[in-house]
Amino acid sequence: MDPVATVMPIDVVSDVVCPWCFIGKRRLEKALAIRPEIPVEVRWRPYFLNPWIPRGGISREEYLKTKFGSVERYDGIARRVAAAAAAEGLLYAVDRIARQPNTLDCHRLILWAGESGDAARMKQRLMDLYFTEGGDLTDRTVLVQAAVDCGLDRAEVGERLDSDADVVRVEREAESAREAGIDGVPCFIFAGAFAVSGAQPADQLAAAIERAASEYARRRGEADAANENIRSG
Repeated sequence: MDPVATVMPIDVVSDVVCPWCFIGKRRLEKALAIRPEIPVEVRWRPYFLNPWIPRGGISREEYLKTKFGSVERYDGIARRVAAAAAAEGLLYAVDRIARQPNTLDCHRLILWAGESGDAARMKQRLMDLYFTEGGDLTDRTVLVQAAVDCGLDRAEVGERLDSDADVVRVEREAESAREAGIDGVPCFIFAGAFAVSGAQPADQLAAAIERAASEYARRRGEADAANENIRSG
């Protein structure tokens, strides 16, 4: 069997402003550390948690009032999520967030960072900016600096952000996720066949990875055997 073919893909459908995606990413990393012998390729897929937000974003206050009815109504939710984040070694600094962004440009940055194998790094940087540092992800300067922090070229990123490069691609991929029935994130898709929804604990994700890898190897083995029979037939 081709060893490259045995590397199991894990598609993570998520958004950079989804707090459970922030937590879920860390839990996935811990799960992979639990099963380091299983070779995987993690692929970050776009999703728009709030597709109704305009490209320029809106104030955090307006967002909370629109989505939850009031800022105060979100307080209890925020405390629970912040506690879950803290348990994973993350800081969800709710009070620092002033702007609620449209995340199209964030997903474009993650896509471009993936060209050099740094998609996960870009994803984490954007999440840290938003959840921990209170960064304004609608600010072009902030986005460009985040890209530079992750090894991308400042001038090239600026030019691409100013263009419509990959806008349609990201929008179509995000829409495809919704059309496939994904209405909550994060969603982890193992080997293109097994889906786990939500920021499940690391041990549960590790168990899912083990089961999916076993099935993936079995399917690859059957496919290789069938191809061998065709060649020798």
